[in-house]
Amino acid sequence: MVSAQPSQTSPSPALQKVAAEAAARRKTTTPQHRRQLPLRVGTRGSPLALWQTRAFLTRLTRFCPVLRDMNAFQEHLISTTGDQVQNRPLAEIGGKGLFAKEIHEALLDGRIDFAVHSLKDLETTLPPGLVLACTMRREDARDALILGPGLKPAKDSNDPYSALPKGALVGCASVRRQAQMLHVRPDLRFGLLRGNVQTRLDKLAARQCDATLLALAGLRRLGMEDRASIVLDPAVMVPSAGQGIVGVTVRESDIELRELLAAIEDYEARAVSTAERALLAELDGSCRTPIGGYARLLQPAAGPKGELHLTGLVASEDGTFLLRREVTGPATDAERIGRELGRNLRADSPADIFID
Repeated sequence: MVSAQPSQTSPSPALQKVAAEAAARRKTTTPQHRRQLPLRVGTRGSPLALWQTRAFLTRLTRFCPVLRDMNAFQEHLISTTGDQVQNRPLAEIGGKGLFAKEIHEALLDGRIDFAVHSLKDLETTLPPGLVLACTMRREDARDALILGPGLKPAKDSNDPYSALPKGALVGCASVRRQAQMLHVRPDLRFGLLRGNVQTRLDKLAARQCDATLLALAGLRRLGMEDRASIVLDPAVMVPSAGQGIVGVTVRESDIELRELLAAIEDYEARAVSTAERALLAELDGSCRTPIGGYARLLQPAAGPKGELHLTGLVASEDGTFLLRREVTGPATDAERIGRELGRNLRADSPADIFID
């Protein structure tokens, strides 16, 4: 299980405060504070979503064992529009935020207290009243190419797509992945393939397509890394903004809970995700706009004084246009770096790429 490293050896003051108040409430039949236990955690019901939620709660209770001993958390599985409609591209059923819409409605209505997400599934601008309270340490952000029966990885590691025969059918729901592959291999064909990780792998095994792509982070978290035929370097396939990072949303007004969650945040994940999401916000593309964003700290141990390297990509759906640029700057300027690179990419890209 992957989790952020502790920023201190003992619980933070915020965690101690929450634990003390929780223990006090446990001893009285009439709660004296507005916080009620268990805290209700919103999540999608896929195996990967549940893994991420439980890994996050394990991380949280590791800092504050009293919360674990009190069974302080209760999972609430919420089916989203993105989960319910599997036979159409996301752009046709509402665009951005379709894996978070119903979860955030439950958060705003008070039916849950916080929500755990794959950060890449969150809309760039959250609904009014909600904030991104915490980001957890990033798992490997790279994409993985999974080959179907009878296909083997190419011997030339510099040409990973040579493993695919001419005219191969790739099962894919991501315009970002599709555009980058078509830019190199315009002969490839693409068919819609959606669903959770196991569903996609099952369809590949049933020869519904010749290959598919998945985030390596999800495969690793599910113990299925061995299913990755070829791991694609970010120089070959720029990842999605936020890929491999777990993010937690909460009501902006819930200061106590925000303090609790902020106490276990991973600094590096916050810095790189801030740059990537700022890039995305500046480009403001639709679900039909292929956009990639990948940031990393050049010296993670340097913390806030480190340098951040950001790669941004914009392309046309058919891959005939592809623009990729990189920039480096202080990690403390992550948002500015992301916005400036976004403006730079937008200025030099055809305007019709961004039309919804």
